[in-house]
Amino acid sequence: MKGRSPLFFHAAVALLIIAAGIAGFMALTESRPGPVRTEPAAVYPMVRTVTVSIEAVEIVIAGEGTIRPASQIRLISRVGGEIMDIAPGLADGGTFDAGQPLVRIEDADYRIALSLARAEVTKAESRYETVRQEAQAAVHEWRSLYPEKAPPPLAAKKPQLEAARAGLEAARAKRDKARLDLERTTVSAPFCGRTIDRAVSRGQFVAPGTTLGTIYDAGAMEIVVPLESRALQWFSVPGYNGDENAGTPATVTASAAGQKRCWPGKVLRVRGTVDPQTRMTEVVVGLKAGAADAVPPFPGEFARVRIHGKTLSEAAVIPHTALRDNNTVWIVDADERLRLSRVEIAWRDERGAVVPGGLSHGDRIVVSPLLHAVDGMRVRFVE
Repeated sequence: MKGRSPLFFHAAVALLIIAAGIAGFMALTESRPGPVRTEPAAVYPMVRTVTVSIEAVEIVIAGEGTIRPASQIRLISRVGGEIMDIAPGLADGGTFDAGQPLVRIEDADYRIALSLARAEVTKAESRYETVRQEAQAAVHEWRSLYPEKAPPPLAAKKPQLEAARAGLEAARAKRDKARLDLERTTVSAPFCGRTIDRAVSRGQFVAPGTTLGTIYDAGAMEIVVPLESRALQWFSVPGYNGDENAGTPATVTASAAGQKRCWPGKVLRVRGTVDPQTRMTEVVVGLKAGAADAVPPFPGEFARVRIHGKTLSEAAVIPHTALRDNNTVWIVDADERLRLSRVEIAWRDERGAVVPGGLSHGDRIVVSPLLHAVDGMRVRFVE
């Protein structure tokens, strides 16, 4: 019996420890709070918005075209003769001033012809004066003999006087023609321009009507811009929907010498017909390039044109992505709910859609895609 006492003692201690652990576990379990029920937070669709700004908006009509000279002419010889001199400006790409001599034709024959014509005028003037005085003497003699009768034309030498007057006029016309021919031995242009090509050389004999070269006015260019017919309501075209001098200003941009350059322009006119294939109206925009321009525009250059049309006093410019079917937009109201609104579209360009009605200043409009949106739907938004 004495040998079993330690064994019972250890068993009792072990049971006591186990019982204490079970009691502690039960106490901790009973004191732990129960689970709390929570409602999951609602997740609303996220949209991107922009804020509407109502202000004055200028309607800008953009188009494209090719620069061409407003005045391009062929230099033609009015008289014949040997070419004595050609100006350096009458070379392909050369420039010249208004009135500058471009071609000189040998003029010795024309100087002689002018001298002869002047001599003929002197002779005709002398003959006319002689006949006039003879006619006056004949009339005076007739009246002394027949004071009560008017002298007949033959007695007054009226036919001789008329013939002498006609001869004088003919001589003067020949003199003027000879002077004009002499002046035409020097060929010039009425504008500052540039040469496209030259057709003759020094020493060459040319006849009247020979083409000497092709030139154009470097200070006056134009661009033909195809536009939709409805675009013409936003700007003035002289002789079409405005006064003769009321062409709308424009800006012409083209690449010249490797750089983008801009020149002021003006709407000049519309062409007489609508393009039968594109159904577009072709608007002619004039381009003024001054002599101070470091690099002038060249014919054949591709150009972009911006016509500065009418200004709407109260309108908004919104991104194209904000527009939905039937000219509607989604607006996020103060309660962060979607509201569908119809808007009025005046014009569309690279800035966006110009909206003169249907929006208020400060409206938040949705610009991100919406697949299943309904009016009144709650959303989250980010500017």
